[in-house]
Amino acid sequence: MGISQTLSNALSGLTAASRMAEVVASNTANALTEGYARREVSLGAQMVGRQGAGVRVLSVNRIVNETLRSDLRLSEAATQNASIRYDFLSTFEARIGTPEDASSLSSKFAQFEASLVEAGSRPESEARLATVLDSARAVTDHLNALSAHLQDSRMTADRQIAAQVDTLNTALSQVDELNASILAGKAAGHDTNALKDQRQTLVDQISSIVPIRQATRENDQIALFTTGGAALLEGNPVEIGFTSTGIITPDMTYVGGTLSGLTLNGNTVSMDEGGFLGGGSLGALFTIRDTLAPDQQIQIDALSRDLIERVSDPAIDPTLSGGTAGLFTDDGGPLDPLDETGLAGRIAINPLADPEQGGALSLLRDGLGAASPGPVSNAENLFALASAFTTPSAPSSGNFGSSHHSSAELFASFLSQVTSDRQRNEATQTYAKTRYDTLKEQALADGVDTDHEMQKLLQIEELYSANARVIQTADALIKQLLEI
Repeated sequence: MGISQTLSNALSGLTAASRMAEVVASNTANALTEGYARREVSLGAQMVGRQGAGVRVLSVNRIVNETLRSDLRLSEAATQNASIRYDFLSTFEARIGTPEDASSLSSKFAQFEASLVEAGSRPESEARLATVLDSARAVTDHLNALSAHLQDSRMTADRQIAAQVDTLNTALSQVDELNASILAGKAAGHDTNALKDQRQTLVDQISSIVPIRQATRENDQIALFTTGGAALLEGNPVEIGFTSTGIITPDMTYVGGTLSGLTLNGNTVSMDEGGFLGGGSLGALFTIRDTLAPDQQIQIDALSRDLIERVSDPAIDPTLSGGTAGLFTDDGGPLDPLDETGLAGRIAINPLADPEQGGALSLLRDGLGAASPGPVSNAENLFALASAFTTPSAPSSGNFGSSHHSSAELFASFLSQVTSDRQRNEATQTYAKTRYDTLKEQALADGVDTDHEMQKLLQIEELYSANARVIQTADALIKQLLEI
């Protein structure tokens, strides 16, 4: 080997060492960068003709465990889905309140029942009659607030759906652009790893909204498919369509055509959790808007109907004629069984018993349909009202089964159902979160290890020093030759 070949080999070694040091520096600098994949330099022997000519950098590779990354994406989607469901149910449960909480719905109803008994013991007391009215209003106000909260939750979900659809469309378009940039960069011989990092971050963002699987295509291109079977990016990205609704009322539904669904390139798709786009945060938001919140609305509407029907019976208040409203009303009027949806938002105290609306407290004692004042000592109507709520009966609507319940038992059953749903979703969330955290730790372990990078840097330093020493020796030999 000649001196010139020696110099060439050593210079190639210096070039390789320099490139390796650059990669180590990049790894170390991006140790905490989300979406960054660790790089490794691949080296190979450099040949000129049939002669060895040192070393060359074959490639700089991104080290990614695609199987682990895919599992992590699916796990994150499941965690987002479970968390959104759990947050809705836990918030709604808190709005209802637990029995030991004085401001809970069941506690307010218990206070109302107790006020009827207390008023019956002294029917002449205006103060006790006022307590009956106030405690009854506290119950209706709480039901009104629960109904309003459910509609607020649906509107919030609807707005978030619109925002996530925009995010999906933007991210899919950007992934498509990065595919094109990576293809062009590879054709030009450029390092495209940074572009691949950006693409991975976007894919992760998409997968938290809709669980997806990534498929590899030629020339470092990727395609994206949802776990439900829809192609989001195969050559060209799909266009996801959705129209947000400004105000949502209890009677508005997707099935009824008053709420928007999703479209893929103009074609309507199912929004069920098992559908094309279910399983992530987007699917959970649709579930809240179209299933969870409406199901809870059905239950509180059934509770409201039960209260209205119990006090509208002429057997309870003989002064009432059939079809007239009792103490609890549908927005001041009698109940229309065919218009129950949203009843919890309309249930109100009968104006006849409310002095603020021109009524008289004495009608609580005398009967709401009394034409003239009765004896102030007559507590029969007050005790009949109290009995109406304690007498077991089968609710006319709702998902409470066919068993007979008192009003208090019906309220307790309602809270129990909500609590059971919340606990079930909490268990699902805990499992999903634990699995995600475990996979995240594994992914981080495959990431940049700064200790390992520093050890590698020491090896590169020794390699650089050795090649420099070879050049220094070759230089000394050349000088000796020139001195001859």
